Amino acid sequence: MTGRLGQVMAAISLCLTLSAHDGRGQGAGCVAFGVDFVDNGASDMNRSGGGDTMVMGKAALFVEPYHFEITELPAVPVEAGGIRVKIRSGGICGSDLHFWRGEIKPILAGEPGPVILGHEMAGVVDAMASDISTDSKGQPLQEGDRVVFCYFFPCHRCYNCLRGELNHCPDRFRFRASVEEYPYCNGGFSDYYYLFPGHYVFKVPDDLSDEAVAGVNCAVSQVIEGWRLANLQMGDSVVVQGAGGLGISAAASAKDRGASQVIVIDGQAGRLELARQSGADITIDLNEYDTAESRVERVKELTEGRGADIVMEVVGYPQVINEGIDMVRRGGAYVEIGNIWPNSMVTLDMAKVLWGQVRIIPVTHYHPSTLPVALDFLSRTKDRFPLTNVMSHSFSLEDIGKAFEQCEWLGKEEGTAITRAFITP
Repeated sequence: MTGRLGQVMAAISLCLTLSAHDGRGQGAGCVAFGVDFVDNGASDMNRSGGGDTMVMGKAALFVEPYHFEITELPAVPVEAGGIRVKIRSGGICGSDLHFWRGEIKPILAGEPGPVILGHEMAGVVDAMASDISTDSKGQPLQEGDRVVFCYFFPCHRCYNCLRGELNHCPDRFRFRASVEEYPYCNGGFSDYYYLFPGHYVFKVPDDLSDEAVAGVNCAVSQVIEGWRLANLQMGDSVVVQGAGGLGISAAASAKDRGASQVIVIDGQAGRLELARQSGADITIDLNEYDTAESRVERVKELTEGRGADIVMEVVGYPQVINEGIDMVRRGGAYVEIGNIWPNSMVTLDMAKVLWGQVRIIPVTHYHPSTLPVALDFLSRTKDRFPLTNVMSHSFSLEDIGKAFEQCEWLGKEEGTAITRAFITP
């Protein structure tokens, strides 16, 4: 290993070696940048499996567009209140494809460096501090238990956090921080993930498989948050634009919430069939209704001319936004989730939005309280909706490049056969 990545690895290893020998776990908050170290003053770390043994794990480093490198990184000892998770599944979200293509820079500020992508993940407790005995709901928790957790960690100190808006925290720690930053293993496409003290973590019910919960901390929780913010009521009609991982989860959760009519739009037969099995009452095939006007007209036909109460966009394609807004009834809501990358430009006729009194609701992060709701939803409906089939393909960590190539749909007339792929370290 050469160049800057080699320097980073040497710095991390030295940092952790010093930490182990000074008896303070993380090395008092030792952060490696090149060969410089900063002591943040933390102390009295509690470690599980302590000693001077350094646990190493594989990780897929994203170093540049379309290119991963498999390497080993140290899995840091746990501090008081901390948990180290061994990843069992990491889903490839549509947003990961935007990073992979280079449409979004993984590190939004500072000098770019190698990062670990992946935020849809679940795992088992590999090590935990001795002062932890329960998850965030008070359920008994021990090493070996399966868990899910938020992929972001609010600071609990800013204006938004003080107002209870934890999902709006501007200072949150998130996946895809540089591997130069503690705790180094900070993305789902790796063996380990570290949860800071106070991180929201929830034990997985025994009746849910790894496949069932692989996407719960992103896809499932995001769409449930969207329906909540749009105030989906029993008897509502809804349209879901896109039948990928989020779209299938959106259809099922809308039906579970009481929607009387769930309409899903996509262009791939396999996805539309899974949508029908997962709560969609009606599907609209892009190959049959091949213009925006025909799709809007079809939705109006299905809703007695009114339009849908709520339309949710989860395809990540800005060109469908105007079409979706045209499908919303007067006084209805449009939930925007998919277009997360910069410069996703769209021109709106704001008079149409204004006179139609259409509420536009953006969702990028869910409130942490949504995650246990999503787990309960999956547990209650496991025999009703085949949501485990959303995770349609599995790849090893070493084959992550192949996985991304097969997930790619941009520029392919036939799209991709993958609904959601997951990586199994």
